[in-house]
Amino acid sequence: MITENVDVVVVGGGQAGIAMSEHLGAHGIGHVVLERSRIAERWRSERWDSLVANGPAWHDRFPGMEFTKHDPDEFVPKEAVADYFEAYASKIGAPVRCGVEVTRVRKVEGKSGFEVETSEGTLQAGHVVAATGPFQVPVIPSLIPSDAAVMQIHSAAYRNPSQLPDGAVMVVGAGSSGAQIAEELMAAGRKVYLSVGPHDRTPRSYRGRDFVWWLGVLGKWDLQTPAPGTEHVTVAISGANGGQTVDFRRFAASGITLVGRTAAYEDGVLRFSDDLRRNIEQGDRNYLSVLDEADAYVARHGLDFPPDPAARDIRPDPDCLTNPIRELDLAGAGITSVIWATGFARDYGWLQVDAFDENGQPDHRRGVSTEPGVYFLGLPWLSRRGSSFIWGVWHDARFIADQIAIQLAYAAYRPMNRSEAVNG
Repeated sequence: MITENVDVVVVGGGQAGIAMSEHLGAHGIGHVVLERSRIAERWRSERWDSLVANGPAWHDRFPGMEFTKHDPDEFVPKEAVADYFEAYASKIGAPVRCGVEVTRVRKVEGKSGFEVETSEGTLQAGHVVAATGPFQVPVIPSLIPSDAAVMQIHSAAYRNPSQLPDGAVMVVGAGSSGAQIAEELMAAGRKVYLSVGPHDRTPRSYRGRDFVWWLGVLGKWDLQTPAPGTEHVTVAISGANGGQTVDFRRFAASGITLVGRTAAYEDGVLRFSDDLRRNIEQGDRNYLSVLDEADAYVARHGLDFPPDPAARDIRPDPDCLTNPIRELDLAGAGITSVIWATGFARDYGWLQVDAFDENGQPDHRRGVSTEPGVYFLGLPWLSRRGSSFIWGVWHDARFIADQIAIQLAYAAYRPMNRSEAVNG
């Protein structure tokens, strides 16, 4: 049973927890990382089989170690990403304890520190880092009753096309997950309907450079404040099939039927908002704006980058855009399964401290919460646009480790009394 005292308890052994461990170790700060399953478990068991990283190997990694078995421009498969984090944890000697679930964290009354209750006993910790990330509880809207004659799963439970019953598939959500799953199903010969909500769409690459490179040189990874309403706008980008630009017009030309945002369900019929054209055109505008900024950067710096006029070609409107479907009888369309690529909610029920706002969301500044001694790591926009990405979480972890080191230094300070000062 775990009974010891420790300076820092890190909850979560994914990319955030491993990054946190590295920086705490560099400061010589005693800590443990508690992981309820295996290191980087979500990469292994809560993602579809063909998933690859959305950024190339040269970019989507920690600074201290490269992907040795993959080319720098390759999009690394999910199992290799999980293996990478396990190897990294071993490399830095991270004190990870797998199979330990944290059930409650609460403030110790009358003194500093926290009581951390786990499936293996209780720890006393001076500081707690919630490094469980943003992908905690799959969200399935309560539109279609569970007893409806259609299989319903979240994208976190989807593995491959053979998992689904024969028939057409409705994919709800057109971010990275929904777009990639819809395209995979179409390639497997399924009839696919894709419900497209508001989104940003980006080029996979442009003028010989990957999108992640353009975000870097244009300063967009370091944006510290999202524009109003953009905190939750999904981004459609993919590393699948060697990396291709997500183009919903191309999807439609290949046989996928696009519909607007899923709005209601009644008696076997799904109804969609009249927003498909608006959503597609807004995605196109975002896409073209990135090309404009990239061209301006090339001209300003006099770079000899190859022109890429084909990137600006926008396909003609498909029929499903000019004559949008507003409702769909699932049985009549032969739809036997629905995949909800509708994101995740956060679950901090175990963290019973005063570190949340009136909406129950983490209340923090750059991960330093309103509850002294409690920190958040791995959340979108924690400090900047790149915060929830592999390399971004590493930099956020360094900042938080610095803050913990500062607090430990203050706590360790003991003023000399007058006699010590005279005799010294």
